[in-house]
Amino acid sequence: MPLEDDFCDILKKARTGQGLSVGDVARMTGLPGGDIMALERGDQPRDRTEVRALAKALGLRPEPLDQIAIDKWEPVAQRMPPWVELVHGSINGYGVQGYVVHDEGEALLVDTAYNAPAMIDFLRRRGMRLIGIALTHGHADHADGIDQILDYHEVPVYLGPEDIDLLRWRPRADLLVAPIDGLSIQVGRRTVHCMVTSGHTPGGICYRLDDARLPVCFVGDTLFAGSIGRSNPKELYSTHLDSVRRRVLTLSPDYRLFPGHGPATTVEEELDHNPFGAIQ
Repeated sequence: MPLEDDFCDILKKARTGQGLSVGDVARMTGLPGGDIMALERGDQPRDRTEVRALAKALGLRPEPLDQIAIDKWEPVAQRMPPWVELVHGSINGYGVQGYVVHDEGEALLVDTAYNAPAMIDFLRRRGMRLIGIALTHGHADHADGIDQILDYHEVPVYLGPEDIDLLRWRPRADLLVAPIDGLSIQVGRRTVHCMVTSGHTPGGICYRLDDARLPVCFVGDTLFAGSIGRSNPKELYSTHLDSVRRRVLTLSPDYRLFPGHGPATTVEEELDHNPFGAIQ
């Protein structure tokens, strides 16, 4: 699976997140504004010198940006744990991913994948009892369809309170649970830990399972392989970076990271290859 973000996407996210104009970046790098605009439209950089000048101006790590722009890095394919089901969906042709964590006949949905029928079909075919819907954030491609799922089986919906207004359909108040930092959700013998990771949205949440052999974290749009989601609003950009650097990338290197879009990755891969990681 190709990366969710190309070089052009990374440039735009870093520039707009910091409130910089193309002219600002041109002055900081000495590159023509027209060239920067072309790079943001998808043109390839001329060489590593150009990439590194942009990295310095935008506060990105130069070596990882090189690897994505020039070397075309992609993460090593990650094995899905047997107790996680990946569900694909599409919103106007744009791919999105949700997950089902299951154990001993119980199941927790992590996002809806904009594909509630597939989620419900999996639960029915496997004869699993739904115990909750854990939303990483309130955007439609991750949350739409909760009404269909709750019609199938009424369960708690975990969502950061700051994201409730993003929902296009809102569950009853008694079904909404604020996944405060450290809150645990039991799924069979497995424990899902809630991690507050504001930035992509004000109420962003990641969900972590500390499995001894296959530890995983469902990161939604907080992080993509080699990138991050867009900060909404852009004023959350520094908060977003802090969530990525201090919450997600401080997990043990062997954690598998399952995002809402694009390929899975690991903390180790992102420490080596994500331009938005902490600059040493």
